Amino acid sequence: MTIRIMLVDDQEMYRAGFRMLLSTRPEFAVVGEADDGDTALELLRTVEADVVLMDVRMPRMDGVAATRRIRVGGGPQVLVLTTFDLDEYAYDAIQAGASGFLLKDATLDELAAAIVHVHRGDAVVAPSTTRRLLDHFAAGRPPRRDDGEPWTGSRLSGLTAREREVLARMAEGLSNAEIADALVIAENTVRVHVGRIVTKLGLRDRVQAVVLAYKIGLVAGGRN
Repeated sequence: MTIRIMLVDDQEMYRAGFRMLLSTRPEFAVVGEADDGDTALELLRTVEADVVLMDVRMPRMDGVAATRRIRVGGGPQVLVLTTFDLDEYAYDAIQAGASGFLLKDATLDELAAAIVHVHRGDAVVAPSTTRRLLDHFAAGRPPRRDDGEPWTGSRLSGLTAREREVLARMAEGLSNAEIADALVIAENTVRVHVGRIVTKLGLRDRVQAVVLAYKIGLVAGGRN
């Protein structure tokens, strides 16, 4: 099955680069390109795409607004592409419904894997990219508690002690396998805990769980 991809970036150089990289993989087909959110929304009315690779800072309509419009309308999954200096925009795009994010210097293998995961409905929280990005975000944005409540507040009180441990490791950017090693439990058990965390907190996916952990100050700084 071919995954249809739309590229949205105001810099033609980036679009050309991603188009060239993706053309080397037979499982992908670039079906459209846009230089801002407005153009992307117009194009999606006539072109069917499975995944949108979305820049965040663009003229007219930025990636955050475009992501929100796409997802509210039941459109394709959105994978945000960002650089270090755009970390807060990436965070806002995830809040708007994006399924995850990658840095623009990601390798082809990282990009391909992320697209496949997003297409399947999974969230992309790859340690090789998000750990650095979340660390940078945490360093530049002071932690705050969710709704003024402490970690043991009503929204989080339904989590077990083990689930809180797993959430903390998720926020540090660890993969399921790394969490399993750290907590000395099976990887399948970690997957179960992650699913329960997302369900109990009323979140959409793993990405939102990581974002929430940063918002409430569970992780005040990053790992090196």
